[in-house]
Amino acid sequence: MKKALFLILLLSTFSGYSQKKVLQAQSTSQSIIIDGKLDESAWKDASIATDFVMYDPDNGKPIPENKRTDIKVVYNNDAIYIGAMLYDDEPNKILKEVLQRDNFGTADIFGVFINGFNDGQQNFEFFVSAADVQGDCIMTDANGEDYSWDAVWISKARITDKGWIVEIKLPYAALRFSGENKQTWGINFFRDIKRERKKYTWNLINTKIGTFTQQNGDLTGIENIKPPTRLFFLPYASYYLNAGDGQKTYGTLKGGMDIKYGISDAFTLDAILVPDFGQAKYDDQILNLGPFEQQFNENRAFFTEGTDLFNKGNIFYSRRIGGKPSVDPELHDNEEIIDNVQNVNLINALKVSGRTKNGLGIGILNAVTEKTYATIKDTITGETRRVVVEPLTNYNVLVLDQRFRKNSSVTFINTNVSRNGHFRDANLTGLVWDLNTKANTYNLSGNIKYSFINAAEDKNGLFSTISFAETSGKYRYSVGSDFVTKDFDPNDLGINFYTNYYNFYGNANYRILNPTKLFNKFKVDYDMYVEFNKESGKVQDNKISSEVNVTSVNNNYYGFGVTLFPLESNDYYEPRAENRYVIIPRKIEAWASVSTNYNKKFAVDLNPSVAIADESGRIAYGADIGPRYRFNDKLLLTYTFSFLRRNNNKGYIDSVDDDDNENTPETIVFANRNVITYANTLGGKYALNSAMTINLAVRQYWSSAENKDILELEPDGTLTPYPQYTENKNSSFYSWNTDLSYSWWFAPGSQLSVLYRNNASNFERLIDKNFKHNVTDLLNNDALKHIFSVSVKYFIDYNAVKNKIRNRA
Repeated sequence: MKKALFLILLLSTFSGYSQKKVLQAQSTSQSIIIDGKLDESAWKDASIATDFVMYDPDNGKPIPENKRTDIKVVYNNDAIYIGAMLYDDEPNKILKEVLQRDNFGTADIFGVFINGFNDGQQNFEFFVSAADVQGDCIMTDANGEDYSWDAVWISKARITDKGWIVEIKLPYAALRFSGENKQTWGINFFRDIKRERKKYTWNLINTKIGTFTQQNGDLTGIENIKPPTRLFFLPYASYYLNAGDGQKTYGTLKGGMDIKYGISDAFTLDAILVPDFGQAKYDDQILNLGPFEQQFNENRAFFTEGTDLFNKGNIFYSRRIGGKPSVDPELHDNEEIIDNVQNVNLINALKVSGRTKNGLGIGILNAVTEKTYATIKDTITGETRRVVVEPLTNYNVLVLDQRFRKNSSVTFINTNVSRNGHFRDANLTGLVWDLNTKANTYNLSGNIKYSFINAAEDKNGLFSTISFAETSGKYRYSVGSDFVTKDFDPNDLGINFYTNYYNFYGNANYRILNPTKLFNKFKVDYDMYVEFNKESGKVQDNKISSEVNVTSVNNNYYGFGVTLFPLESNDYYEPRAENRYVIIPRKIEAWASVSTNYNKKFAVDLNPSVAIADESGRIAYGADIGPRYRFNDKLLLTYTFSFLRRNNNKGYIDSVDDDDNENTPETIVFANRNVITYANTLGGKYALNSAMTINLAVRQYWSSAENKDILELEPDGTLTPYPQYTENKNSSFYSWNTDLSYSWWFAPGSQLSVLYRNNASNFERLIDKNFKHNVTDLLNNDALKHIFSVSVKYFIDYNAVKNKIRNRA
């Protein structure tokens, strides 16, 4: 009897968690003005969505009556409308910091999540803050929230004596849904009460289950609407004024257009007719002493917006398109390069993406870059010649992603790079799987990728990985393994550094699902990892780590961790030579992190770390400290100082050939060096209103590597003195970037941007340890470049234009 009673209670509890709420949408023919008042008669008869429950931190707890949240939904032939009354018994305490789009800072937030196909695969999420700032994103369980996606919609938030009101108009062109006469959409509503750090949803999102998008409620009652023609034009014009190197260059007036076209209910074509990325964020360059290139973030909107399909399997690295040339020019005696480009120009690009009602996601991306030359000069005769460093190149990505049971997927991916002429071509094909049990308690994931390079010497390689994890409950774990062959090379349209190894790894963790007297959140992680060189069987990497992350009841974050590298490892990459390696000693690392509550005007982030190797004097230590102060809802200043010192760091500096004996292998030269890095970053924001912001970003960076002892790498991986090498291989790199911008969203989807930017950088072998000199020399010489630019883009909706023409007729 007791067992039966327990089973009934268990089933009823699960039913309570999994039960979907239902809201009836109300049809209206009335014109609704988006003014945050909800005074139209259409709102009075609409059904109410209420009884919100907490999502975080105390999952499942009902919202208190003094924070009651009532939502209504009405629709007409053009759009769906959401009206929200968010009650608050202390409206004067509602937080309402003003930031730019997609950034809410310290402000209360209301959100609506919509899935027009109600298939649990993807939410279109729209947010409005109490400061009347918009945000929107695409949400998938696999990739999280992608805020690079921007839709065109209208909203208004207004604070009253009872709380605050939000009124939203979502044109059907901003959504995706089928053409059926009767619609049932997946929907959920979200509220973040920032001063309490509590988040609520209308339909419960059970945090014990490892999914988000499958826990929507249902929106019914929408009938006889048709997906509109989704055709948008985004013409733009830009003007650039450059100054630097003692000369002034008045940049040409640029113009072009982006086009978005809805091919069907679910698929969209995006095309760049004339690219202009002149106002994209600068890359934060560093002194790179390692064997691999520095990986940069993508800052170009076309390659970040709605790219969740293309990111499957971590195969696609969009910075390859329009990146640096693929070939270094070959120099003869007495020749030097006098003109070479840093980045190849993009001619055009397009992408098609979407998902059918049967769960098949299709993504196609194509881009073309122009033929690019470098100019080489003979230093004796003065003659010059031009050589091709990048031919006309075509980039292609194809993704087929089949989802099933709303929470699992199998994905086919192919990337292809075709270069004109005799230059190398590349192809990569991958199969990716992400399989979850029906209850989202266990996951089996992995992939297999095959790369082929068509060049002077063809090569192909393989990468495979598999992992198994428990993904629900307080206690969770995962185990996995990777296998990579030596010639796996995805780097023409992807990025991968390590090859020729196999590994094994595992993780176990514990978390609280509801707050305690001490913590709002608490999580402990334990990780183990070991990696072997595939050919020699030597250990390439190993670690045992543990970390704790907690959020206190006062909403301060604290974290700390320790990582032990118990075995000597063998680095096959640092020597920059095939089948050579250097021994890395055992070491221990520790870190800590503190981030105080951002709700307060003054907050600070602190992140110290230390690493001690099993080798005399080999130690690294540093810290980041970042105070921030919010003067009021419009003005915010942040500052971060970063410092890192690595004593007795051992690293590659050169390779020396024995000219007298061709059979003698080259000598690989290392240095015992001290590496010191400083960085200062200043950020500022002033918001005139929710549509106009002024932003400041300043970064000063300096890193130096001073060699103390010159060493020779022996065949057994050890290092011995090499005093006969006398060339200066010290390194000092310092840079300065400033961005001061004004942004005005003067109409839905339309923006005016004004940007002043200056930047400078310098690399030297002579290390000047005077910090002041390094900064002032950059700012006072001709290396400092100034750019002033103005860009205007205007959003044109084909439907709006068509309706205006009809009304005039």
